Amino acid sequence: MNEVHPQPWMKYYPDTTETSFDIPEVSLFSFLEDTVEKYGQQTAIIYEEEHISYNSLKSKTDRLAGAWRDLGAQKGNRIGLMLSNVPLYIISYYAALKLGLIIVQINPQYTQRELTEILTDSDISYLAAEPEQLEKVLNVEKDFPGLRYIFSSGQRGKEGIKLLDKLIENASPLVEKVSIKAKEDIAVIQYTGGTTGRKKGAMLTHFNLVANVLQSKALYGEKMLFGCETILTAIPLYHVFGMTVGMNMGIYTGATNLLVKKFETEKVLNLIKKHQPTFFPGVPKMYTVFVNYPGIENYGLDSFKICSSGSAPLPVEIIHQFEKLTGSTIGEGYGLSETSPSTHRNPPYGIRKVGSIGLPLPGTDCQIVDDLGETLPPKAIGELLINGPQVMLGYWNKPEETMQAIRDGWFYTGDLAMMDEEGYFYIVGRKKEMIIVGGFNVYPQEVEGVLYEHPSIKEAAVIGVPDHKTGELVKAFVVPKEGKTINLKDLKEFCYQELTRYKVPKEFEIIEELPRNSVGKILKRLLVEKK
Repeated sequence: MNEVHPQPWMKYYPDTTETSFDIPEVSLFSFLEDTVEKYGQQTAIIYEEEHISYNSLKSKTDRLAGAWRDLGAQKGNRIGLMLSNVPLYIISYYAALKLGLIIVQINPQYTQRELTEILTDSDISYLAAEPEQLEKVLNVEKDFPGLRYIFSSGQRGKEGIKLLDKLIENASPLVEKVSIKAKEDIAVIQYTGGTTGRKKGAMLTHFNLVANVLQSKALYGEKMLFGCETILTAIPLYHVFGMTVGMNMGIYTGATNLLVKKFETEKVLNLIKKHQPTFFPGVPKMYTVFVNYPGIENYGLDSFKICSSGSAPLPVEIIHQFEKLTGSTIGEGYGLSETSPSTHRNPPYGIRKVGSIGLPLPGTDCQIVDDLGETLPPKAIGELLINGPQVMLGYWNKPEETMQAIRDGWFYTGDLAMMDEEGYFYIVGRKKEMIIVGGFNVYPQEVEGVLYEHPSIKEAAVIGVPDHKTGELVKAFVVPKEGKTINLKDLKEFCYQELTRYKVPKEFEIIEELPRNSVGKILKRLLVEKK
């Protein structure tokens, strides 16, 4: 592999030097400590009618950390956060950081099957869940003797379940904090799909997550002022984009986090009209919904100073419509769970190229390589490789997959990209078969595994189909067993029982056989052409 020099990000980022981008080796928890000293009286969280100051947030966090310490929680223990965008998510997240616990992010909508897979791999000791999810948690609890305590964000408890609010109310605050080695200690395990369809946990250290917040802040420069912004956080906090760009950067900058538990268009628009947020990190589906909503110009979206889009490609026409509507600029970018997540974004200063993912963030090196690992010149298409302080430590309990993903210090993204002569990058395809639905990753192997369990299905293949609302939707081709008939309504219901809703195929097609090559490999490109 050829030597690679830093990409030309430096001249576009006013908060960086010409030679380096230094990241302090501190705990992620230090963000909250520092902000409380500067902006303690200011509002940290707005959730429905509740307003929580930074002083109150820190107090609740310290008390919950004290309660968990009294229950035996120790540095390195895993704690699952299976919560939506509610204040207790942020309180629990930072309480875990103070104790040196490793946070395992869990989508609350995961099915019992998906939850079991994560619990099996992560070996968690503690789990915080919403009341609506407790039934499935209790259904699997017996299979995990290492799960010591289950916590609920509800007001009423069940036998053996401890209420987070009660713990905070009754505990003494934890004054001391554990010692953190920022480059070695894992802060978060963020699950993504594996090459076999099984989930794998990206180990994100305190250093990784601190770095990505500082990189993102450097990107925005003086357009994001300390102690002045209101962030509309509608992306789920358990999603790596919402966690970093919504919550962690908000706390670092002393912003007010306007939490949205569920993205319901009318409700969100009324929140915008009332609170006038200045920063909106969104996914393409949200932007599409906004520009197509009747009377959208009446809700005050021109309060946005900064908008960013990630998790999936954003159609150019939607960019133009939204920017005309609001007067703000959408910064398209790119990231992955393995990179905390952001690696690229169009800079708010200098040249913006609509349709590109922009430039690498400060301190990030990238290159495009061919199948032999040789660096390709501008305009050539190859695999995108990334090196930077935000790149994960590796995959939890998966040394072989880690070695495949990180080689000679470079993270192999599996995405096909191109760089132009000015150092701007463009994603042109995926080497992986991953599908992105509304900003969430769907791995065909996982969906296919469920389909193969259906008693009437002989074979199945899953692909992504372009969709103007969600970016892509899931389509399944299924071959019935001999003498069997597939009822598509029943099949979809079967999938809903085993998969989170966004993973369930929206289209099914029954075919006699799947196309294969001479050695029996399924030719999905022919299915893509067939769609």
